[in-house]
Amino acid sequence: MTEPFPTEIEADIARARRLAWWTIAWMTSIVIVMFLAMGSSQAMRTAFVEDLLSIVPSVVLLIALKLECKEPTRLFPHGYDRAHSIAFLIAATALTIMGATLLFEALRTLAMREHITIPSVFLFGQQVWLGWVMVAALLYSVVPPLILGRMKLPVARRAHDEVLHTDALMQKADWMTGLAGVGGVIGVGLGYWWADAAAAAVISASILQDGVKALRSAAAELADGVPRALGSSDMAADADALAKELKRRWPEGEIRLRESGRYILAEVHGVNPPPGGIDLDSLWPCEPERRWRFAELEFVPPERGAR
Repeated sequence: MTEPFPTEIEADIARARRLAWWTIAWMTSIVIVMFLAMGSSQAMRTAFVEDLLSIVPSVVLLIALKLECKEPTRLFPHGYDRAHSIAFLIAATALTIMGATLLFEALRTLAMREHITIPSVFLFGQQVWLGWVMVAALLYSVVPPLILGRMKLPVARRAHDEVLHTDALMQKADWMTGLAGVGGVIGVGLGYWWADAAAAAVISASILQDGVKALRSAAAELADGVPRALGSSDMAADADALAKELKRRWPEGEIRLRESGRYILAEVHGVNPPPGGIDLDSLWPCEPERRWRFAELEFVPPERGAR
């Protein structure tokens, strides 16, 4: 891992940077529009806070990619690959906090049976129901996240970027919240006082579920757990295949895998290093274009591996 990024994913990393900047620009405009049209609607407040927090993953992604490019130093001799893991933890925490906070607010509104009203306003000299302004703002908030989220997912898979994947989940939550908010505002207009908060509660529960899964994966990575699949607490398929291949080559050894940023590090305990070293390419059992994931293999002799 002496180069900033493997050649196979340089184009994807550059695209991830562009998508992050596009997200910051679009979501900032959405936050402004939502603030101006928010009124007293619970669903609108839910969507506003979510849109505001959805900027966080893109910001921490840009910081992490900048740090990953730095060369090792005396204080950080192993480099900055784990800056990506820290960014993943921050993004997952933001997603979890957002879901929990919004769910609490929605349930509180339902429990207290708060009846909101959406008044009319004068717009360009005409009296207009504010709900239509809210619906227009919500529909605007749906389009950019829907497009950006779909663009991010394939890039995140190829570069095994948990932060970008969490960002895509945040974008999914954004457009789902927007659509639910439209239903809530129209429901209030039809006299169903609970529709607004109920829409916010349903979508907040989905956000919280995604956030908890991401948070578990981020914590496991920092605790040297086995490499996880994107968006899951299960072991990544390529890591599982690598563990089986290493066990086949050295059945007497204990195989331990962990993840450092986007890379897989492997240890074979109880086995002496083979003379002349080992070619990592010959051990990789998955697609050649994913070979960059396997960054390090260490053999721990029996006397060193004893506890």
